[in-house]
Amino acid sequence: MLSLRIDGELLERLRHHAAKRGMSVQDYVVRTLIRDDFDERFQSAVEETERFYGVT
Repeated sequence: MLSLRIDGELLERLRHHAAKRGMSVQDYVVRTLIRDDFDERFQSAVEETERFYGVT
């Protein structure tokens, strides 16, 4: 089971992306998580965030 807390703006963006593909938000998120390049994209996002905010 996966539980996420997201703000309203992000949820709307996810709904929009999912709707363009004829998918539910849940299916869209799961499909995104299982993409082959997810690990690399996630690591890049973490590194960019750390550069922006500084490592805590």
